[in-house]
Amino acid sequence: MSRAPLPGLSRRNFLSAAPLAAAGGMAAAVPSRKRPRIAAVVSEYRRYSHAQHIVDRFLWGYGWGNRHHRPPMDVVSVYVDQTPENTLIHDRMRRFPKMKKYPTIAEALTQGGSRLAVDGVLLIGEHGKYPKNEKGQTLYPRYEWFKEITRVFRDSGRSVPVFNDKHLSWKWEWAKEMVDISRELDFAFLAGSSVPVTPRLPSIDMPLGVEIEEALCLAVGGMDGYDIHALEGLQCMVERRRGGETGAASIHGLKGDPVYQAMNAGSWEAGGWDPELFQACLCRSHSLTPSREGFNHVLPSLEEVPGLIPERTPVAYRFEYLDGLKGTILLMEGLVMDFTFAARLKGGEVISTQMFLPPREVCNFFNPQCHHVEQMFLTGKAGYPVERTLLTTGLTAAGVESVWQGQKRLETPHLNIRYQPTQESTFWRS
Repeated sequence: MSRAPLPGLSRRNFLSAAPLAAAGGMAAAVPSRKRPRIAAVVSEYRRYSHAQHIVDRFLWGYGWGNRHHRPPMDVVSVYVDQTPENTLIHDRMRRFPKMKKYPTIAEALTQGGSRLAVDGVLLIGEHGKYPKNEKGQTLYPRYEWFKEITRVFRDSGRSVPVFNDKHLSWKWEWAKEMVDISRELDFAFLAGSSVPVTPRLPSIDMPLGVEIEEALCLAVGGMDGYDIHALEGLQCMVERRRGGETGAASIHGLKGDPVYQAMNAGSWEAGGWDPELFQACLCRSHSLTPSREGFNHVLPSLEEVPGLIPERTPVAYRFEYLDGLKGTILLMEGLVMDFTFAARLKGGEVISTQMFLPPREVCNFFNPQCHHVEQMFLTGKAGYPVERTLLTTGLTAAGVESVWQGQKRLETPHLNIRYQPTQESTFWRS
């Protein structure tokens, strides 16, 4: 079933346009004589791993709208870097005989031959046992694998679309090189978190061309893992402001007690953030920890917040954009267990929403992400700009660096990344 785009957005109507219109809608035609062949390059393939969530959806399909959708393509080859005892790869090859496991990335892309033999690549370098550096970053080999993938492209004289799960790399210079190579070899490149495309409660988007003064995302998780999700959740909203994206000028990473000091500062200018945006995010949460016995949704006082975050040290990234917009992400696991967003528009109005993440056993927030990837494989065009994830990758690395350097504010002249968002909303509304 194909879906026509809805009318454009207005300042009075925050309901988004039809999802995925920029990617060509639901029913991109696939020639009956050839089903696209997909290669998966993954760190490990076990239950709850990102490889399982994503590749399984390309094998079995996923719920989309009011039906079970099966991608019109085949996963024909896979490279698995690590195989723990609970690996699912052998089970999946037994169930899907078309899918074969290869000992190298090059062989997975060439299906054991000498030339590129697939029509799309899933690069999922998330989970598994990999070393950490002194800053606490997990050294996932996404960049190294991307270089191996694109080496096959060069040797074969052609390229195909690539999806990279989460941030591009733990190292900014490598992330920038990845995007540069995708432009040089002229292939569609999609990356990032599932948070920007998951359903929202309420189902709103930022009106195109609106002026925004300050934005905040309150989230679960910790640094070098969930900071990228919170940054992507904020970025997908604010990139729609007047003039499009301009890039980031600076970032200040805080961890532990300095986060609470900033929270009590009362404003951005005083070293914190807009308390009304923080309150709006708390009120959109479906997992707010009760601050008093016997009540299930009481707004905690600022004095009560520290006692509600027992498991993890809170983290804040305060960053300024080149056009003057102020942004903050707060990682406060224990206080909340979800992702909420709020922004103050010019003139004073506050809008807010929750980026809805279904329970772990379902994880249907992967459905719209997989659908965008599927459409890219079918059309050869990415449904939203990879520059978004280039910027959030840079902010993630800079936030970690800021905290590691003693919670020092850092200038980020290298993050002068400009791009325009899609006109239509790309999150899941159906």
